[in-house]
Amino acid sequence: MTPVQIAGVCPVVETPFTADGEIHPASMEQLIDRLLHAGVRAVMYPGFASEFYKLSEAERDMMTGIVIERMHQVEGTVVVVSVPDHATDIAVRRARAAVAAGADMINILPPHQHGPSSDAVAAHVRAILRAIAPTPAILQYAPAQTGTTLTSSMISEMARENPNLVQVKVESAPPGRLISALDSEDPRLDSIVGYAGVQLIDALTRGAVAVQPGSSFPEIYLRIWDLWQTGDRTAARELHTRLLPYISYWMQSIELIIAAEKRISQLRGLIESDLCRAPARTLDAQELVMIDAFLEEFADLLG
Repeated sequence: MTPVQIAGVCPVVETPFTADGEIHPASMEQLIDRLLHAGVRAVMYPGFASEFYKLSEAERDMMTGIVIERMHQVEGTVVVVSVPDHATDIAVRRARAAVAAGADMINILPPHQHGPSSDAVAAHVRAILRAIAPTPAILQYAPAQTGTTLTSSMISEMARENPNLVQVKVESAPPGRLISALDSEDPRLDSIVGYAGVQLIDALTRGAVAVQPGSSFPEIYLRIWDLWQTGDRTAARELHTRLLPYISYWMQSIELIIAAEKRISQLRGLIESDLCRAPARTLDAQELVMIDAFLEEFADLLG
């Protein structure tokens, strides 16, 4: 039986807060409903774009439950629950709990505090894979954010030992060479490109099967994906080229793109407040003008 995998556009869902800084469950329900309406059929939560590092354990559990329940209203949807915990025992426990709560896949963010060795990182990943088997898993490789160093052969070795490791989210810069390397390993592993899709076209050319952007304007990524898959690659490149000045600027830091995407989500009526929990990046006047220009330029796709 072929394991569940993600394909196409799989947004990382942001965490809505009230203006007072509390989590906002009703706003999360509204956001998921809008993503489903746009055509999204797979999401991940909680990732860097979700401010996972600013949530309590209880808050993460509550919002994860909402995402799972709301997405699963539509048949065939896939919810990827990310496990970013640094301690192996805690990560294993949270991964098992996510599976029990209805997660279709688990995203494993390797430990990254204080520079663990490659062997320690691999042991952490293997422990989670064994704990959740046969539930399929994605390994998130984000060296800029985590400092983790893994090779395609190391990742493939983990997949040979643990067949439920089925995909890799590649966020190295640039991601292309690792995507190609993973494609030639035994077993070969499908790649998902992250990093807001800055290198999406190169990733698609090399065989990436999915992209994980933020959740504030999935329609643009869905359009690029559709154009590429239906063979109009020139139009896909042109649309991505229009998007690139914005996402490349916002991706200069995690906090910057979180603030920008939340501002966009609020202006589009996807969430009620664009608050990011402190410490957060404050958008300056020119950055706010840039967001207004973005919404005007892509109004035909965003409505």
